[in-house]
Amino acid sequence: MAQRPLPHADSVRRFAFELPALTASVARARRLAEERLILWGCGPGIRDTVSLVVSELVTNAVVHTASGRVVCEIREDEETLRIAVRDEGGPAGPCIRDNCGEDERGRGLLIVDALCTAWGADRTGLGTAQVVWAELAHGMGEPC
Repeated sequence: MAQRPLPHADSVRRFAFELPALTASVARARRLAEERLILWGCGPGIRDTVSLVVSELVTNAVVHTASGRVVCEIREDEETLRIAVRDEGGPAGPCIRDNCGEDERGRGLLIVDALCTAWGADRTGLGTAQVVWAELAHGMGEPC
């Protein structure tokens, strides 16, 4: 199978979008990420992985912060494909906001950890807002 060459160091590909911090935005975030990766020529396996990671990170921002909006960025360079979700911070209060049960909470970052080569969270300097990011290394099975 022929592989598409990786982008040059000076040709980083980026795609970012902003959505309201609503549960319904999670599915929209997945679709936007997948559509962009199709345009970039990424294979179905990497698209599925990125869609799942985007879903988990956006869900965390919606459920666990008092954000009015979230921003998601997908960035590809020579070494990694990076997904970053920025929230506006603040505690969301009880999970009643999104009607999630105890057994449905706490798995998102475990999934991200299992799928990605690295992940973390950084404060943005704007109050309690933060960026949660995850990276996939190139060469994890198929081109992107």
